[in-house]
Amino acid sequence: MEPTEIHEFTEQLEKGREREGLFAVSFSISVLAVLVALVTVLGHRTHTEAVLLQARASDQWNFYQAKKIRQTSVALTSDILSVLSVSDATAANKKLAEYKAHSEKWDKDLADAQHQAEAFEASVEKAEARATRFDIGEALLQIAVVLASVTLLTGRRAYWALGLLFGLCGVLSAASALLLR
Repeated sequence: MEPTEIHEFTEQLEKGREREGLFAVSFSISVLAVLVALVTVLGHRTHTEAVLLQARASDQWNFYQAKKIRQTSVALTSDILSVLSVSDATAANKKLAEYKAHSEKWDKDLADAQHQAEAFEASVEKAEARATRFDIGEALLQIAVVLASVTLLTGRRAYWALGLLFGLCGVLSAASALLLR
């Protein structure tokens, strides 16, 4: 080997040692990328859950509204039967008693339907709150990956530390979404 080749080989070894110091950075970027993927999937599934719960709430309110319309229709018919003269008073009174029984049952049904619809709406709000926290966690983790990647380009570990800090904040945000129930 010539002296210049030995010098070049020595320089390459020194550069390789510098790169070995970046193994932890590369590994942390990989971990952050996996966390981004995980939080993204959890966020998407939570958004889907919120949409499905909103559809259930809408269906329940439609059910409530249909019962309320039916009850109002029966109440109007009862009012008409009670103020108009009819040819068969016995049949009219029997019908009025039947309508009254239906109306009392529907009062309970309406209260139950309203309670269920409101419960679905509360579930939607919780799912949306969890989804928002997952979204924030995802964004912070993506920023963390970018910042840590800048370390590989510049060799400055301050970017890596900042990336890890953003990554920790992203993980905490996503974890807080799991605590909301």
